[in-house]
Amino acid sequence: MTRLRVKHFGPIRNGVKNNGWIEFKRVTVFVGNQGSGKSTLAKLYSTFSWIEKALVRGDYDHKWFERKNKFIKPYLTYHRLENYLSAETEIEYEGEAYAIKYLRGQLHISELTGKKYHLPQIMYVPAERNFIAYVRHPRELKLSSDSLKEFLTEFDAAKANIKGALLLPINQAELEYDKLNDILNIRESDYKLRLADASSGFQSAVPLHLVSHYLANTVEERSEERPETMSTDELDRFRKEVMEIFSVETLTEEQRRIALSALSSRFNKTAFINIVEEPEQNLYPRSQWGVLQSLLQFNNQGKENRLVLTTHSPYVVSYLTIAVQGKHLHDAIIERNAEELLARLAKVVPLHSLVDADELAIYQADEMTGSIEKLPMSGGIPSDHNYLNESLREGNDLFDQLLDIEEALEA
Repeated sequence: MTRLRVKHFGPIRNGVKNNGWIEFKRVTVFVGNQGSGKSTLAKLYSTFSWIEKALVRGDYDHKWFERKNKFIKPYLTYHRLENYLSAETEIEYEGEAYAIKYLRGQLHISELTGKKYHLPQIMYVPAERNFIAYVRHPRELKLSSDSLKEFLTEFDAAKANIKGALLLPINQAELEYDKLNDILNIRESDYKLRLADASSGFQSAVPLHLVSHYLANTVEERSEERPETMSTDELDRFRKEVMEIFSVETLTEEQRRIALSALSSRFNKTAFINIVEEPEQNLYPRSQWGVLQSLLQFNNQGKENRLVLTTHSPYVVSYLTIAVQGKHLHDAIIERNAEELLARLAKVVPLHSLVDADELAIYQADEMTGSIEKLPMSGGIPSDHNYLNESLREGNDLFDQLLDIEEALEA
């Protein structure tokens, strides 16, 4: 299991309570106030996942990364985290293939053994994504965010890959792409509208859904018989290593086959890590549920996929609880051979969007203390004692106080 420990980095001063580690499961969620460190943790996870991937793939060796400031630029600057460092910063990342530490201003990397590494397609979906749909020609703008530039690249690739109409998780609407004019259209039962002219909810949800759909399906379809399209640099390295394998004359055909299979697995992505900021952005609660269902479905398409969310929405956490309870009922139905109940369950929670309780972790960040706390599980589902629900209760308490004043006025 991949895990991360962070102290004295930006808003995160005291790290995680109890064991100090954030454990990234199939679905990992960060909640908290603005400035509490939710996105910081998601961005650090993205950064170290990229470094681990580059090490496994052979882009650079560990000595290159350990050189002074290489960790800072380009990797921390990619997500604009370079100014979060201090002399006291401590960061530890333990992945499937490498353990990486940043202590006293120096990066230390060690290789891990005994774990199987699945080369991932990593996508960071920034909160600023809605502007892509709003601007007619976003590529003409000078973007200062590297993560947004990368997301725009995948967005363009996903558009080009649309075949026919793509069903959206909101209002049963469909997405169509006019390739001739490079225009995305939203179609519902009685109208068609350009995405650039649609509601802010569509402008936020469509780029997220389109890119996630495209990358999840791309990774799922890849196999050794159908390798992914490599970049020029990757292809050059791949060819060089293939030539090295064949240059060893003492290898048997079987040994060459095994070596080539191992080489291919380093370059073919077999997992999708989807890191999403605020999936609920500009969405009505029912639409939040629809978007969350689609993200969970994409995550369930591969057993090595990972979904990381940051959210301010109590509805997202509540709906995750429903997905967990649905999985519990699903397993009980299968165990008792009561398959007639599956149809009833599917009407409540789509079966492709269920979440195992053991594969979900929710962490809440506190901007006042600079600490992170893992939400406990209660009866197999996430506890409702969290900052988001407390905010809802606070609103109810305020209204009760107003009612008390009104009663006193009428007395």
